[in-house]
Amino acid sequence: MDSVEKLVNIFRKFPTVGSRTAGRFVYYLMKLPKEKTDELINAIIELKNKIKLCKMCFNPYEFVGLPISLEMADRGLCNICADSRRDKGLLCIVEKETDLLSIESTKKFNGLYFILGGTVATMKKEDLSQLRIEELKKRLRQPFDSAHGHGFTEIIVALNPTPEGRTTSVLVEQTIKEAVPSPAFRITHLAKGIPVGGELEYTDEETLENALEGRK
Repeated sequence: MDSVEKLVNIFRKFPTVGSRTAGRFVYYLMKLPKEKTDELINAIIELKNKIKLCKMCFNPYEFVGLPISLEMADRGLCNICADSRRDKGLLCIVEKETDLLSIESTKKFNGLYFILGGTVATMKKEDLSQLRIEELKKRLRQPFDSAHGHGFTEIIVALNPTPEGRTTSVLVEQTIKEAVPSPAFRITHLAKGIPVGGELEYTDEETLENALEGRK
């Protein structure tokens, strides 16, 4: 396998990138001056070295420059989980990081998040292994402020209204009930404003706001 083919195969593994687009990326890089490719390489290395996953919600964050205390930083929290102004009784479960960003952009949700890490089309073992099911159970059993007697008041299952999303929502609800057999919180879902088969990442802010406000 030559260098071009090897890099094309790497780019093909990126989300929504097919063979033609991967090829365009490679030939674009070939035309760049060496200092520009070095800049790209260094940016990727810096990304891998500086970005960490929040221990509470698994949202990627960069410690440098975050407006949080050293105590919070030592606990490995992102700026959302470390923000004392957030409603720690609300937990919103989303599929991926971009869904979290979409909900945050509406400025209508002031709770916390949990990134599940994907969806499943079936209940096969290989599908389930990609999800943070055990981490979710632990999160539910240990509310953020449980030390002070404050637990969750509402869990929002905010997965995409796709066949995979609906299947995963059933699994998430089962997981919640297993983790907390007699919950004091309510379980809600986004309202039906989001079109069937649509994704939160591509939903306009107004529709997403309505879906949040009309959840049940």
